[in-house]
Amino acid sequence: MRRRITSKTTRNHCIRMVCTAAILSLVAAMSLAGCAGSSESNSSPNSSAQSNAPATKSLEGASLDIYCGAGMTDPFQEISDAFADETGCAMNVTFANAAQIQTQIQTTEEGDFFIAGSADELKPVESYVDTSTDLVKHIPVLAVPADNPANISSLADLENARMVLVGDPEATPIGKIAKKALTEAGLWDALDARGALTTTTTAPQIATALANGEGDAGIVWKENVKSDGATIVDTTDLDPFVKTVPAARLTCSSNADAAQAFSDFLQTDTAKEIWAKYGYEQV
Repeated sequence: MRRRITSKTTRNHCIRMVCTAAILSLVAAMSLAGCAGSSESNSSPNSSAQSNAPATKSLEGASLDIYCGAGMTDPFQEISDAFADETGCAMNVTFANAAQIQTQIQTTEEGDFFIAGSADELKPVESYVDTSTDLVKHIPVLAVPADNPANISSLADLENARMVLVGDPEATPIGKIAKKALTEAGLWDALDARGALTTTTTAPQIATALANGEGDAGIVWKENVKSDGATIVDTTDLDPFVKTVPAARLTCSSNADAAQAFSDFLQTDTAKEIWAKYGYEQV
């Protein structure tokens, strides 16, 4: 009897141990599942937040000082804004005519880039130019008021024009082109002698004046003729005077990383598309 009782007691004890172990295993499994679920629910929002977070701007706190010909104000302002938005770099752009920019570079010996109307405009400051890269074509055209009251169809027709608008030949690339083109056509001296030449300090002023009927014709950059009040004359007379717009990186540039990043950005599709939108052609 004792032996059977002992056997039964042992058997019951074993059963209790097995049940207890099973219950503990189940509880542990549920706890692990709960932790895993909690971990997943906690990590998901973080992962989502990370995937939706804006990319860190690489040049936050950096800045670039850039000089640019006034005739390129619209496209270059948009390009510099796009670079600032993408990188966080502050863009300080000075728009002026070439002579003013050259003087400022020589006087202050400061600045990172000079976006010039042509490579010729870099010569007076060539000792400050580290590297130069051609960006787009700069195309001079003969423009007239939309109704073309003087019936101008070529440079030769300017011989009897009442007023011809040109840029300052001492200070602007477009003015130098106008003087050279009209001189080669045998017209500059005669027009100047009878007071038919009116000069402006920037190219956009020429297009604006023509749109307001303030002249018979003018020599201006193609991209500046964007008003309904002015139109481009269909002539090839100025084709030999097409220039290129260079981006000159200056030796006095103080932020090598930002300057290199901007140099690279000027070669991107984003920058090229902005130039094209304003009528510039790729080199």
